[in-house]
Amino acid sequence: MANFAKPAGPRFSVDVYQNEYLPEDGREVHAVVTVTATGGGTAPQGTGGSRGPSAAVALMVDCSGSMGSTKMRNARDATAAALDTLRDGTHFAVIDGTHVAREVYPGGGRLAVADATTRAQAKQAVRRLSAGGGTAIGTWLRLANRLLASADVEIRHGILLTDGRNEHESPEALHVALESCAGRFTCDARGVGTDWEVKEVTAIASALLGTADIVADPAHLTADFTAMMETVMGKAVADVALRVWTPVGASVSYLKQVAPSVEELTGRRTEAGPRAGDYPTGSWGDESRDYHLCVTVPAAGLGQEMLAARVSLVVPQPDGTAQSLGAQGLVRAVWTDDLTASTAINPQVAHYTGQAELAQVIQQGIDLRKAGDMDGATAKLGRAVQLARVSGNADTAKLLAKVVDVVDASTGTVRLKAKVTEADEMTLETRSTKTVRVKK
Repeated sequence: MANFAKPAGPRFSVDVYQNEYLPEDGREVHAVVTVTATGGGTAPQGTGGSRGPSAAVALMVDCSGSMGSTKMRNARDATAAALDTLRDGTHFAVIDGTHVAREVYPGGGRLAVADATTRAQAKQAVRRLSAGGGTAIGTWLRLANRLLASADVEIRHGILLTDGRNEHESPEALHVALESCAGRFTCDARGVGTDWEVKEVTAIASALLGTADIVADPAHLTADFTAMMETVMGKAVADVALRVWTPVGASVSYLKQVAPSVEELTGRRTEAGPRAGDYPTGSWGDESRDYHLCVTVPAAGLGQEMLAARVSLVVPQPDGTAQSLGAQGLVRAVWTDDLTASTAINPQVAHYTGQAELAQVIQQGIDLRKAGDMDGATAKLGRAVQLARVSGNADTAKLLAKVVDVVDASTGTVRLKAKVTEADEMTLETRSTKTVRVKK
């Protein structure tokens, strides 16, 4: 049964899907945990209307020399459109990103507050952006972190656009910057064109619990930025964590988000008291996400049963306490000698196990193709075609079909295409973690 939160704002529910039956020597319990937030609403955009939760947004625009005139023009238009989408009262700043980070608007180490006047002033400042210089994304993120931290708000978010590789700082410097920003704000990252590094952009979004995508055609930036900002303005609560409690003798083997995209959360656990740990999920609006939880339990005799885990939703507080969002789900284990019961795989668990493998084999296939191992790439991408077909992931199947010729999807028989555009390969790589929901 779902349990609903009582506080004002979004109402959260938790549903657990699992086969609770284990054979006599069974030690692993798998469950898909569906978390749904409803009733938070999406406040009207742009010119005000009813207010949502307080928010601050930093727009980081790549202004390095590689942006050139066309991409720079589209980036200016997209940033202006995003500014128009800001809800009145939202704190915001625009950052010019090159080998250094520069405040474009409002300046002075502060944030502006969105209204008709400040939006117009910001758009005027954005029109003066031009391309020149290098790329050091860590400096952009650190400036965004300082600016966002200056506002006493509920939601802090960044939007980052880049068109090139992070060539003017070390990978270690970017990693340190991401570590300093993690948990302080969420961030969506976009790569425009085809000269950027997919793993850099996706790593930024992953570390900061945001989304990553490619905008291969700069003309599509405005629509993408508008949609991103609309989503940000719809966020109603930040810093939500999944708290997983396990009894004595049991432990979490792994926890990963599996819808709407695959995101590994196991290593992000922070301890939250005896036998409990918190896993960050970022900000929420009206939405639903699925998580795959695997718990290792102690051996038990036939007929015995136990509570393997309790999953709840909390918002950790600075003083070490946590605000409960009032929803929880229970994961059970029951040992049986009924072979049919203990060997059945829950449909939700089976579906998302396949989706996680799909994301993995696409990445492996692309890496092997880049390394020149065409036989290995063919095998991995063939398996991806097969998994996409079984799971009904039509979007991923279409992306795969631009990289391989499908001979037989049911067996995963494919041939690598002789010519693949860089945009098609990068789109497949960037979107490889996007999943489809299981039909429940």
